[in-house]
Amino acid sequence: MKERMKYVMKKTSRIIYFLLALILAGCLFIQVFFAGMAVFVNPVNWGKHVSFVHYFGLTLPILMLISALIGKMSKKIHWQTAGLIFSIFAMYFTANITAQIPVVAAAHPVFAIFLIWLSVLSLSKAWKAIMPKHKEDQHT
Repeated sequence: MKERMKYVMKKTSRIIYFLLALILAGCLFIQVFFAGMAVFVNPVNWGKHVSFVHYFGLTLPILMLISALIGKMSKKIHWQTAGLIFSIFAMYFTANITAQIPVVAAAHPVFAIFLIWLSVLSLSKAWKAIMPKHKEDQHT
């Protein structure tokens, strides 16, 4: 019974990680859309871009890291999730250093590309972690 409970907790944590990674990837695409709206439609949309990040920013990757640890996911996933947290810090830094060092602010979209790539990679790894590899795994 105890082994079954550990298995259920591990599997549930991995599913939670996958769902959080899916939400994060979706939020990042929405964030890029808001930036595009500000550049190509109306600068008033910068407000959406600036405020939206606070709804998911560091919260989702931290919850992802916790669920990865509970779900006993690979060290590679732990490091990728830590990379997401670092990248979000870098995004905040590059967005807020504009007045002091404008050239550093130019790295903001570069970090955005890296962040989206890393989130999609995490999503892919999470999918592989929750899907059975063999038919006999489906019955455990």
